[in-house]
Amino acid sequence: MAYRIQIAVVVVAAFLFPALAEAVVRHYKFSVVLKNATRLCSTKPIVTINGKFPGPTLYAREDDMVTVRVVNHVQYNITIHWHGIRQIRTGWADGPAYITQCPIQPGQSYIYNFTVMGQRGTLLWHAHITWLRATVHGAIVILPKHGVPYPFPKPDKEEIIVLGEWWKADVEKVLNQAMQSGLAPNLSDSHTINGHPGPVSNCSSQGYTLHVETGKTYMLRIINAAVNDELFFKLAGHNLTIVEVDATYTKPFSTDTLFIAPGQTTNALLTANQGTGKYLIAVSPFMDTVVAVDNITSTGTLHYKGTDALVPTALTTVPPQNATPVTNTFVESLRSLNSKNYPANVPLTIDHSLYLTIGVGINPCATCVNGSRAVADVNNVTFVMPTTALLQAHYFNISGVFTNDFPGNPPIPFNYTGNPPANLKTMNGTKVYRVAYNSSVQVVLQGTAFLAPESHPIHLHGFNFYGIGKGVGNFDPVNDPKKFNLVDPVERNTISVPTAGWTAIRFKADNPGVWFLHCHLEVHTTWGLKMAFLVDNGKGPNESILPPPSDLPQC
Repeated sequence: MAYRIQIAVVVVAAFLFPALAEAVVRHYKFSVVLKNATRLCSTKPIVTINGKFPGPTLYAREDDMVTVRVVNHVQYNITIHWHGIRQIRTGWADGPAYITQCPIQPGQSYIYNFTVMGQRGTLLWHAHITWLRATVHGAIVILPKHGVPYPFPKPDKEEIIVLGEWWKADVEKVLNQAMQSGLAPNLSDSHTINGHPGPVSNCSSQGYTLHVETGKTYMLRIINAAVNDELFFKLAGHNLTIVEVDATYTKPFSTDTLFIAPGQTTNALLTANQGTGKYLIAVSPFMDTVVAVDNITSTGTLHYKGTDALVPTALTTVPPQNATPVTNTFVESLRSLNSKNYPANVPLTIDHSLYLTIGVGINPCATCVNGSRAVADVNNVTFVMPTTALLQAHYFNISGVFTNDFPGNPPIPFNYTGNPPANLKTMNGTKVYRVAYNSSVQVVLQGTAFLAPESHPIHLHGFNFYGIGKGVGNFDPVNDPKKFNLVDPVERNTISVPTAGWTAIRFKADNPGVWFLHCHLEVHTTWGLKMAFLVDNGKGPNESILPPPSDLPQC
């Protein structure tokens, strides 16, 4: 209980004494423990933080320092990633296993220590090793500095909505079975809203209820913590006004359907303008190709105060599973606020221009079911996880862990979204792409048609980037850049590359360290759709990575 008291004292001090709020240190303790959970009329033990699913919300203000002591009481290795936190010079606290740290082993602990610099809004934290993030995840709420208002009308109340997936089976066993067989893993059994799947066939499971009062406005902090599914979010009879994604403000726009990929967050204003009643909340999957997906729609209820319990729930129609036009409309409506206080500082000159093909392939596997294994790759490199963390190898000059020769262009050009080549084999490697501090980087992420084209949500650690363009088919380096938005493109940390298409991003490499880039569909990350940027130190200590903490886990 001591750590809870400490949090309370710090938070109360911040609100009662605004002068203290500029230098607040917020302390949290995360105990990794097993807890029995019943969903879909079936009970199993799950890995949790502090026995909660979803896990506890981490609150901070812009410029706060945060420390989180993670104590591992389960049989699995664990790490925690603070998804979207910039981690300026504090890569040791970023969390991806074997990239910035060795995992926290059973019975051990580690203190994550970082400062929330220049960010405000909604992010998420989650486990970043194997598939433990299926149940080890939660919200990060970053409030603006004291006295700094939202750039939109202040809501009457805020609600956190975490979307996820649920397997009746042990998720680690699902992963291990897939890796041994070489086949795709079993699909989840349901989607969840704040941990609840809602009623499904053969089981009247509890659903999530959002309580509202007529005339009030609510800011919904919506997080997609699903393992493998891009999702639609819809409320019967209500529109949502989008005001922020991935902890960056956007130009407001209204929509009746929200599209959100794993790892993405969206703040949306909901005005309770329908009088009394109950209205369906629906969460359904998006998949516009032949790949199998959990097609269960999870439901909850928007419940107005004063509504009679016997009043029927107003229904809504979910988008078709392959509703590409709905996703395009939503994504193309996103624009940075680009105001005086929140400018869009898009790099206009480029030091590194990368063209990265992403997709899946097939490699030989003598012990697998079909004599082959499904793999994934970036520029035909299937990333092999090291046994020593990349950041440690870089900082301490440990040789033999990685090489600096990650290809910035496809080794063998071909018609990426046309008929795939006969050879679907990839090369294995632990390779990074190295850039100087403060370089401007442009990356065109090109989807491919290997096996099946598919939408890929790509997440970059350590940076926000600007999504300056997207299209269908192969990127045209002559004509497509003419259509780039360099004025007010959306700024975020995770972006979907359209099926059989491309997305272009730009960022300033102003954060020294080793930073992971990977698909946030966990199945593809597991198969090797990942790489890393190594950003060298700049000049002097303020442009250099901080020394590692004394309790940094060892491999």
